Amino acid sequence: MSLKQKVLVLGIGNDILTDDGIGPRIVQQLEKEKLPSLFAFQTATVGGLEILEMVTGFREIVFIDAIKTRDGIPGSIYYLTPENFRETLHLTNLHDINFLNALKLGEKLGMELPEKIRILAIEIVEDMEFSEQFSPSIREKFPEILEEVREYLSRISD
Repeated sequence: MSLKQKVLVLGIGNDILTDDGIGPRIVQQLEKEKLPSLFAFQTATVGGLEILEMVTGFREIVFIDAIKTRDGIPGSIYYLTPENFRETLHLTNLHDINFLNALKLGEKLGMELPEKIRILAIEIVEDMEFSEQFSPSIREKFPEILEEVREYLSRISD
């Protein structure tokens, strides 16, 4: 199957910053499972311009990233598109342009960008402490989060 037919599932985050690594850990777990060959899996620790090349050539992309909102419930998943995008932790970057501006730049440069972009933003608790372990509430909810993401991918593969 060519890249143009595939859906890239890209987990973004740093797995040594407590809950921030939820995107990559979900992708690593899903990669071990027997999901349809429609899906390709990758992880990244950054957003903005640096992931623009990673998404080039794919039909569709599903970002899995962490988010911290004021009153969010840990483990909640927000289903976003570029049209209703809110800031996740890595698709916006203080030291780079945000991913939406990177997409606009890619379009102007004639890059072969995905036709459809989906963002799964997972509400987290802690992203400033060094730890390879999730916070207690995310650790407890991880199996449910993983199952919800798995079901979501199943629906888009139909």
